[in-house]
Amino acid sequence: MRRLQATLDRIDRKGYGAYRDLAGSYDLGSFTLFVDRVQRDPFAPPSLVRLRTEENGFAPDLFENPVRRVAFEDFLTRRVEEAIRGVVRGSRGSGGSGRVEVQRPSQVVLPRTAMVVKPDYVEARLAVGLPARGRTVDARAARTVLLEELPEVARRSLTPEGVREGQARGHVETVEDARYLRGLLPGLGLVAFVADGAVLPRESGASDRPLREGAVPFESPEEFRVALDLPNRGSLSGMGIPEGVTLVAGGGFHGKSTLLSALSWGVYDHVPGDGREYVVARGDAVKVRAEDGRSISGVDISAMIGELPGGRSTEDFSTPNASGSTSQAANIAEALEVGTSLLLVDEDTSATNFMIRDERMRELVRREPISPFIDLVRPLHRSLGVSTVVVVGGVGDYLDVADRVILLEDYAPSDATPRAHEVTRVFPPRAPLAERAVRPPRGRRILASSVDLGRGGRGRETARSRGLHAVELGRERVDLSSVEQLAEAGQTEAVARLIGRFVAAGGVREMRGLVEEALATVSKGGLGELGGFRGHPGEMSLPRAQEVAAAINRIRSIRVVPDT
Repeated sequence: MRRLQATLDRIDRKGYGAYRDLAGSYDLGSFTLFVDRVQRDPFAPPSLVRLRTEENGFAPDLFENPVRRVAFEDFLTRRVEEAIRGVVRGSRGSGGSGRVEVQRPSQVVLPRTAMVVKPDYVEARLAVGLPARGRTVDARAARTVLLEELPEVARRSLTPEGVREGQARGHVETVEDARYLRGLLPGLGLVAFVADGAVLPRESGASDRPLREGAVPFESPEEFRVALDLPNRGSLSGMGIPEGVTLVAGGGFHGKSTLLSALSWGVYDHVPGDGREYVVARGDAVKVRAEDGRSISGVDISAMIGELPGGRSTEDFSTPNASGSTSQAANIAEALEVGTSLLLVDEDTSATNFMIRDERMRELVRREPISPFIDLVRPLHRSLGVSTVVVVGGVGDYLDVADRVILLEDYAPSDATPRAHEVTRVFPPRAPLAERAVRPPRGRRILASSVDLGRGGRGRETARSRGLHAVELGRERVDLSSVEQLAEAGQTEAVARLIGRFVAAGGVREMRGLVEEALATVSKGGLGELGGFRGHPGEMSLPRAQEVAAAINRIRSIRVVPDT
């Protein structure tokens, strides 16, 4: 501590670059401060520091297995964020002076690099804007940040004295129960589960927090109710959605898309109080949609779109500007390629000509290469074991292919399957269904050299995230705005680094193997294995294989060859 004070006194009012002398570690009594990287000026990205406790005084059972450890690290990260809001004064001086930040978590619980819990210590990884007057060192303000505010943040968030153990235990047990519940789904023949009492609506289109006023708690129809026992919570009941084809129907604004959205986020665990803590879906579920204008490279969409004009094959389909129907077909084929057992489809975000074609258009347009999705949902399950939950509000033909129908009225679900059967008897199909076997799409091998990372600062190749929905690869900006199951920007940063590692390794790799091997390496060694950090890797979260593949698939320069 005295050494840190002496250094600050020595560099006071010198040029901002003098802060580089702070790099190193400092014993602050109960904590150690590591200054890993110092920013070059007050307007540059902030300095990176770590706060580490001298011992881990928390009950060992809070982090005794990987699931609990991830949940406990998530809990502590949120406590650090809360402590920063309560302790740190914030901006003081030029640029980002005085700001202290930790990776901001979303409503889901993910492995992150912002917090490390080990048996003998706890470590928080932070970004700090070192204070400046203009472009000179402000030692007095820096002493306040480094020697007063940061230790108080650590006391409030990284020690048993500052953290309520009951809250921590509830957080950990909720996540453990959700993970256990998701693991039960295949054995029960279910693809998803929605607990009674769940709150599905969100605060707004710009917020993933639960709606506090006016939200109708979910209540399962008796026909779909399943009772389960969880390790910590005990008995829990809710709606189980079986394998096969499930139709979610209802009028506008009655909650159809809200239910589907909750299922799409059910691939992740949620924090207590989110409302969707016990809404779970198969971990490989993929929400697919139309995505006009996206690039497609060598994707086998022949199961959905046949031979194109001029005899052009769709077994190796590429385009820089996909239509709604071809983009949706490619999204499904790519999901099947990397692996999924559940597709989630909303009529509102789908291409109409991909979803359905009535008998009048069949009669008028005889040479239509598109096989409508309605003809594929049953074969997908029968041939490939892939279930579908599809939301419809205006296409009654889907009643003919649904194994079950959930009707939402005033946000309350009911089993409308018997009524749907009556409707189909009174109004039989207007056009015959062309059911057929479906084969998996052909695999692809990715050419690493086709991705040009360019040269960033200091002659380095660059692969980095730009917020939640963009990855920058050299001069190319990869748009991920339609990849709806990305939860937070830390996942996008990890995706960018995984792509950078693949490109650096070179060669040709099979898509599914590439993604699975990359994530297996990260799972074994942690996200820090991605390397290339100047300072600590405190801004990453673990993505799923599906989102990693989705990002690779949207690189416009990517080139692939069919798997022979």
